[in-house]
Amino acid sequence: MNRRTKTAVLGAALLLCATAAAGAATASAPEEGQREAGATAPGGGQREAAALTGKAKLYRSAGDDITFSFDAHLAPEHRLDPMKATGTFEWSHYLNGKGAWAKAKVDCLVTGGKVAVVSGVITSSDLPGAKGKRVGITVQDIGRHDRLGYSWATTGTPVATKDLPKCVSSAPFEKVQKGTGDFAVTPWQPPL
Repeated sequence: MNRRTKTAVLGAALLLCATAAAGAATASAPEEGQREAGATAPGGGQREAAALTGKAKLYRSAGDDITFSFDAHLAPEHRLDPMKATGTFEWSHYLNGKGAWAKAKVDCLVTGGKVAVVSGVITSSDLPGAKGKRVGITVQDIGRHDRLGYSWATTGTPVATKDLPKCVSSAPFEKVQKGTGDFAVTPWQPPL
């Protein structure tokens, strides 16, 4: 990764962190369950640099069946390069028996507090033209009331999104269905 790309990624991460911090009324001490960068995880190993896991259904008053699931991780040794994140995420959207599903391979993960932005390239889907497209998703982990946003919010479909950069998405404007929000975000804490 060249110097300009690293600077852009760290700048985006700082903006994400600042935005998350401004919107949250938290004390300066880490929240219960959070650890400082480089801290050990339960079991004695070093904790992940960042992570986004979990599954939830979105709430739609029309009855759409929309599910998102995540298994995205940034290893401790890659904490300075969110584009070395690994894992997958997938989603499906159906209404009255019509819709589509897709699965993507993670290519970037940036988290700040309880907000995560993950991007990846679609590896399989039954939506024509979707395979090979990069998509981004934003998750806000606030317990049973998690929220989610996605890069195709304004275009209506991932197929219409052109040349999306890594780790780009929309604000988490969608609400998860009551009782289904189990997203978990491990905050990224690069040395700044």
